Amino acid sequence: ETLKGYYHVLNQILTKQGIPLAFLTDKRTVFDYTSKAKKTVEEDTFTQFGFACHQLGIEIRTSSIPQAKGRVERLNGTVQSRLPVELELAGIQSMEEANHFLMKWVRTFNKKFGNKTKESIYEHAPTKSEINLLLARVANRKVDSGHHIRYQNNHYLPTEGSEDKYFTRKSKVLIIEAFNGDIYVNIAEKIYTTRRLKEHDHYSKEFDPIPEQKKERHQYIPPQSHPWKLESFKRYLRSVGKTIEEYEAEQTA
Repeated sequence: ETLKGYYHVLNQILTKQGIPLAFLTDKRTVFDYTSKAKKTVEEDTFTQFGFACHQLGIEIRTSSIPQAKGRVERLNGTVQSRLPVELELAGIQSMEEANHFLMKWVRTFNKKFGNKTKESIYEHAPTKSEINLLLARVANRKVDSGHHIRYQNNHYLPTEGSEDKYFTRKSKVLIIEAFNGDIYVNIAEKIYTTRRLKEHDHYSKEFDPIPEQKKERHQYIPPQSHPWKLESFKRYLRSVGKTIEEYEAEQTA
């Protein structure tokens, strides 16, 4: 149960149903933040998932009491008793087969047991590009002496269109890893696309034949109204009793 896993579930809800009013959950760290003397990366999961929900207007309600989630607990009991039998009857032998089977099984299960309602309880769904940017993982960095930004053992250079952008050393950067894996950066409240730098060239013009030119995948350029603005992120941190300094300390812990 990770941030990525919950983002995938939320993506399914947004694309198939729309924006829910609220989530009623247990007190896992992905949903509930409690200030501690010693911070861990787990709290960061809540910060990011919580802020994504905050941007969508989804309220997160937490409870550790099973009785508060009676319908969910009963559903879990039903699924835990039925699903293993269904998997065995279908001859499922691998994780990939199980994932493929579940897509159809969930639809059938919901159609058979779901409560029907005439009115939708969901708000209109965001566009695919909006969802991709909202379900993002973020991290604080600074521009290094080579004008690059290091993230996940890779170096990135901000770009605007086909032009590389260079910023002074120690400029503050908010890395935005979109749901589809694209990397954006927020520098001085402006969003830039990025270019990942290679450790070394894979082609030598002196010794290698001219390589076939691959068509570059067009990277969506988000508008400057993109939700991951540093100031709005800081305001959200303050609302959950956290400072940007504490958040930055977690990233380097």
